[in-house]
Amino acid sequence: MHVSSAEPDLGQRLLGWSQVLPDSAVLTHLTAAEARGWWLPQPVPHPVFAAVAERERHPQRAGLRVVRLAAPPATDVVDGLRLATPAETLLSCAADLHVLDLVPLGDSALRLGHCTLDELWAATRARRRGTPMLRTVLPLLDGRSESAWESVLRVLHVTADVEVEPQREIVTASGAFVARADLWLVGTRRIHEYDGADHRDPETHRADLARERRLVDERWERCGYTAREVLRRGGDIIAAADAALGRPWVPARLESWRGLVARSLYGSLGRRRALARWTPTNR
Repeated sequence: MHVSSAEPDLGQRLLGWSQVLPDSAVLTHLTAAEARGWWLPQPVPHPVFAAVAERERHPQRAGLRVVRLAAPPATDVVDGLRLATPAETLLSCAADLHVLDLVPLGDSALRLGHCTLDELWAATRARRRGTPMLRTVLPLLDGRSESAWESVLRVLHVTADVEVEPQREIVTASGAFVARADLWLVGTRRIHEYDGADHRDPETHRADLARERRLVDERWERCGYTAREVLRRGGDIIAAADAALGRPWVPARLESWRGLVARSLYGSLGRRRALARWTPTNR
């Protein structure tokens, strides 16, 4: 396993921080998640996160947040870095983050084979601040997800009591492959998908159009949504699902979704809460 990040010097930076930390220190939280190449939540300024044993001394430096644990967490050594195990990493993130931040992290950890659901459930036996949130999130995780925004879109549907199946393979009556869908609305011939910036590439766009024609030929309806629509126009997506399922509109479903957005790093409330916890005065 290698450190993976869009930021090419991440490994070097973290190795530098490791030099000023005690030998028993472990990189954790979003720092370990980024080093492992997981899907990160909405980016906000955050320190380098590390954990040490309760009695261990550690430096006080700007840009570094160290938490003390009763016992040193289990670790993996990855490209010379001491990283908290995936389960410990997600548990530490759950102390500060909310559902929409944690689901993409957990989905990517499962997708990459870095941990199992059983290992994550075992981590919830710890009496830690993040344990209740991790227990809330685990039933929502699905390693079949292929992107962070697909994960967020799935949570929108689950929150609205819409049963979906990720990565549904659609075939013709004779068994010929048609498409693999992000989310199938179970019981319908409708699929909901996340459309990212990569779909604007000319070759990708041509392939998408051919795929949509195949779906139409097989009487499937596809709806694609951007990140902004998922966050800001969740009611439209829920209403479309309601219409496909033939059920009435229930405002509480939208309110539940808006609450998740507000408490995550995608909402101002969630960002303020996280940033307040990560300032030096909160050590």
